[in-house]
Amino acid sequence: MHCPFCRHPDSRVVDSRTTDDGTAIRRRRQCPDCERRFTTVEQVTLAVVKRSGVTEPFIRDKVVTGVREACKGRPVGDDALAVLAQRVEEDIRATGAAEVPSHEVGLAILGPLRELDEVAYMRFASVYRSFGSLEDFEAEIAVLRAEHAETVPEPAERESSPQR
Repeated sequence: MHCPFCRHPDSRVVDSRTTDDGTAIRRRRQCPDCERRFTTVEQVTLAVVKRSGVTEPFIRDKVVTGVREACKGRPVGDDALAVLAQRVEEDIRATGAAEVPSHEVGLAILGPLRELDEVAYMRFASVYRSFGSLEDFEAEIAVLRAEHAETVPEPAERESSPQR
């Protein structure tokens, strides 16, 4: 690391600390030549490989932008979208890969979005999975209904009470 003050080609690490929930390291460095101190931040880059083969850095805001379109008119706030984007990034980083195909980013979005808002999920899934017919929508709705039947307990039978 070159010193930003005198451009000396070396520096010594004085202190290191993790920041941003452990995704980055902040280092205090000192130049052996001019003895001035400066700070650097080291972060592991996560790259997304597009279908065209182009590689670009993963950007949470792009996830939020794409999902926001699916959530238009739905009761989903900016905080919920930020949490969703953070979950997506954490899931992708957990794979340990430095580069992920854009297809995997889309798959990582589907799960948290389904939990957040099913209508927004259907909108996003219809574009992401290229639904081409009503049967595609019906099949996905059938999957959602089956999952609801498994997770939602049957309502208790109502006691019959005389009406007044």
